[in-house]
Amino acid sequence: MGPLTGIRVLDLSRILAGPWATQLLADLGADVLKVERPGQGDDTRQWGPPYLKDADGIDSSESAYFLAANRGKRSLAIDFQHPDGADLIRRLSVQSHIFVENFKVGGLAKVGLDFATLNGLNKALVYCSITGYGQTGPYAHRAGYDAAIQAQGGLMGITGEADDAPGGGPQKVGVAVADLMAGMYASVGILAALRHAEASGEGQHIDLALFDTQVGWLANQAMNYLIGGDVPQRRGTAHPNIVPYQVMPASDGCFMLAVGNDAQFQRLCEVIEESALAKDPRFTRNADRVAHRIALVEILTTKLKTRGVSHWLPRLEAATVPCAAVNALDQVFADPQLQSRGMRIELPHPLSPALPMVASPLRLSVTPVSYSKAPPQLGADTRNVLAELLGLDAITLDRLQAVGAIGS
Repeated sequence: MGPLTGIRVLDLSRILAGPWATQLLADLGADVLKVERPGQGDDTRQWGPPYLKDADGIDSSESAYFLAANRGKRSLAIDFQHPDGADLIRRLSVQSHIFVENFKVGGLAKVGLDFATLNGLNKALVYCSITGYGQTGPYAHRAGYDAAIQAQGGLMGITGEADDAPGGGPQKVGVAVADLMAGMYASVGILAALRHAEASGEGQHIDLALFDTQVGWLANQAMNYLIGGDVPQRRGTAHPNIVPYQVMPASDGCFMLAVGNDAQFQRLCEVIEESALAKDPRFTRNADRVAHRIALVEILTTKLKTRGVSHWLPRLEAATVPCAAVNALDQVFADPQLQSRGMRIELPHPLSPALPMVASPLRLSVTPVSYSKAPPQLGADTRNVLAELLGLDAITLDRLQAVGAIGS
């Protein structure tokens, strides 16, 4: 029994931000009904390769991208552009606690699935809209895509090497972090609104924008600008406020060095047999090291290049100087820490008896995360759910399928 057992989520979202939020809710025990277009499904079902292979080793229609964000849900193939399909969604909303969508502003109002309409049917419904720029403002009607949000929201302006460095220029992060963080914020907002609804019987509309989310988690970089007045620059892996805190070269590769305070810097100097550096007035305090960043990094680079990664890492770790290998994903999943924490799981899927997945990082001592089912095949649960929740018989379901309101 997960902490959200008994909570039903009607999920009309697709791509990543919304599905990421609802997957988290599913992991916590919620019954998530994923509504997809008949015959097509969530766009990400086609975002491959790679695709999950069937028993004959042939690519299926289940992309790795889709599988990453839709665990634990039931798939309903319903065309809510069809009047009968929209009516099914309204009826399902009456029996749901949460409604999630990520259509353009005003899009669902055209088919009677907007907040005002559904709130009139279910006063306690928590309705979460995820858009690129929010429900208001001059950009409200623009579509929002993660890479564009990373660019416009300032993340690419602080990510990548400086323009005058080799390979310099703005870079996006290697995963769709604006989408993912929007999903995380959405799940927090949904749970806060759900608590209010349970206490008062009053639902509400959550207006969540990818752009707002991106700006909201610029964190110290945003405050550096607001307080200091200087526009933060791209520094590659280096930290704007702490030195040395960046990827450093060794003779056979590189590793991450993350010195967070003066005592750690002193121990670093001892490990590399350059204790005098810690007494150099240019480097004694972190503020001094930030001011003389270039000189210090040049000295450290020269010293660290004399030995390999396997030489430096154990010695730095023994001296409790924060550091880490720069791992490729095969090394990540082979890491004994990841394995001991159970971060790779397997779930039975119709096309694979042991579908590999990344586990939730949540560890709850009393109501742990559970994994009820693998990501669903398109429309796999349509008829069962409509019979279970709306009491529709086979004749009615056949009629709805014949007119195109639901999928086969």
